[in-house]
Amino acid sequence: MSIETSFTDRHGGVSKAPFDTFNLAFHTGDDPNAVRKNRSRLRESIGIETIVWMDQVHGDHIEVVTSFRPEPVASCDAVVTDRKGLALAVMVADCIPILMYDPDREVIAALHAGRKGTLLNIASKTVETMVERFDAGPDRIRAMLGPSIHVCCYEVGPDIAAEIRKNHGSRYVNDCSLDLQELNRDQLVEAGVQPRNIEVSPVCTCCDRNYFSYRREGVTGRFAGIIWMR
Repeated sequence: MSIETSFTDRHGGVSKAPFDTFNLAFHTGDDPNAVRKNRSRLRESIGIETIVWMDQVHGDHIEVVTSFRPEPVASCDAVVTDRKGLALAVMVADCIPILMYDPDREVIAALHAGRKGTLLNIASKTVETMVERFDAGPDRIRAMLGPSIHVCCYEVGPDIAAEIRKNHGSRYVNDCSLDLQELNRDQLVEAGVQPRNIEVSPVCTCCDRNYFSYRREGVTGRFAGIIWMR
């Protein structure tokens, strides 16, 4: 058994501007046929035909998946499974795609951690689900925070900044710029994940034009983080 992960970028697909070229989301306004072709290329590239997608809503609902679902999991921002040959996908364009796994219990998770989901503690709640449903060990869980918008570009309103300072601490807000990565990292540590087992991508999607960025472009595509077991 091996656990594999992948983060796509915006290259290698067929979508036209402003979704050029490897947009994987149907809800953006892109040509659905182009999205289907892009998803087909993704399946071919990772060698997995069964990918579970989510209808992400910036919430904290977590779904345990036991079999392939051809339709997106409704109103969901995290999926967990222990089934081999079943890939879990999370789509983003600035939010953090987080992939997690316990190699001993052979359980994997993919979750969508934007600002709203982060403030709802979706990362720590996903760890709890992995523990409660599959007896995962928090100290064994590995977490990968993929490319996402960083503090250099993520400015929020003063009301939101004040709320975060009050409820989570001032260390996550520099003036009105939010450090979403550090906040998620600390939530994972509080849930029992070892700091050495947390990997944070240095890529800021708003700075790096190899990735889709809603903050930079407005109308744009979505890239994905995918995790699966063979």
